[in-house]
Amino acid sequence: MTVIRKGRYVVRFAETDADLQAAQRLRWLAFHGGSRPQQEAGDDADRFDALCRHILVEELAGGRLVCTFRIMFIDRGADLSQSYSAQYYELAGLKNYDGRMIEMGRFCLHPSCHDADIVRIAWGAMTRIVEDNRVDMLFGCSSFAGIETVDYLDVFAVLKAYHLAPQRWLPAVKAPNVFRFAARLRRKPDMRAAMQKMPALLKTYLMMGGWVSDHAVVDAELNTLHVFTGVEIKAIPPARVRLLRAIAA
Repeated sequence: MTVIRKGRYVVRFAETDADLQAAQRLRWLAFHGGSRPQQEAGDDADRFDALCRHILVEELAGGRLVCTFRIMFIDRGADLSQSYSAQYYELAGLKNYDGRMIEMGRFCLHPSCHDADIVRIAWGAMTRIVEDNRVDMLFGCSSFAGIETVDYLDVFAVLKAYHLAPQRWLPAVKAPNVFRFAARLRRKPDMRAAMQKMPALLKTYLMMGGWVSDHAVVDAELNTLHVFTGVEIKAIPPARVRLLRAIAA
């Protein structure tokens, strides 16, 4: 099923086992970079894959898969325990949220692809999905490459200063290894340095009015740090909504 077709790319839902395998293979390339034996390639799979819809961004010419992500529909906050994020964050504050949610995860691009239009088109597709399904909140884990927190101190300082979750929704610590940046950092944020280091997915969330947890989880298995990230759809600035709808049209 096609979600949108734009410029050089088409965005569609995975429909077959082969589609899912292609998404898992791309995830492997993006998250592990070939660091494990070749015979294991394509093994970026987990139990959440069966609970999610998988989205593929492909080149129109040739059909090469250049981006993938997965989404899980959650009808109310009480169902958050089934989400991927709930493994790492205590989400009790969101359990009384009465709107429909989507968890967005495993977002990645092919390592050889650097076209900014790919990310824009992926977000255009998400806009179409959110509006078609009357979703009220979008959330997920925004990941940083590597687990060295010193590389991202300016980013964390900006997150602490401007983008922490509302207290009523703030995720509590659940994972065994975390960096409590809101409690530990005392540095003045350097916005320019932060923007250079901030992951693209997180940057997009924040431009939409998103917020983050007060700590980052250290995920040694995937060699990433990540923060819980959420955005209420009604809080997205009108100018950003118009831009996203234009991409989705």
